[in-house]
Amino acid sequence: MRLLSLLLLLSSVLFSSIALPENFQANFEQKITNTKNKVIKYKGKVFFSDKNLFKWSYVSPTQKEVCTDGVELLVVDHDLEQISAYYITEGLDIFKVLNKAKPHNKNIYVAEYEGKNYTIQLDNKEKLHSIAYYDDLENKVQIIFTNMNYGKGKLSSEKMKCNYSNDYDMIRG
Repeated sequence: MRLLSLLLLLSSVLFSSIALPENFQANFEQKITNTKNKVIKYKGKVFFSDKNLFKWSYVSPTQKEVCTDGVELLVVDHDLEQISAYYITEGLDIFKVLNKAKPHNKNIYVAEYEGKNYTIQLDNKEKLHSIAYYDDLENKVQIIFTNMNYGKGKLSSEKMKCNYSNDYDMIRG
């Protein structure tokens, strides 16, 4: 669920007053800190295209891919050889979050939505640098983007698809 909220939050950033491209690719580090200050870090690459297509390719500490077209979310766990598929029926109301996003200072935007605060930071070139928020379990979530490459047009559908073997188990949620 944390990941779904993250994907929807990132979608909301893409439609806000922050000028973002038609597509982007970046490396990311996601740091989740629980209420006991235990930290887990994930690393990988993220792809965005065509307003609602996302692909998160996790490489550390586990190999996982998360893909969404805005309607369905696939989570492919390569270590477990398992695919979980979910239809997105709930989540952040993208347009309400956008309407609430306000510049805080030069490169930082903040939004409050349904009792949660979101912080979005841009780098000096006004490209997406990081997103931070507290999830439903009171975990602090921070995602930092590096090697951000903005582009025009759609990324290829092959690049946006989750890759998995037909032998993987499928779970529908």
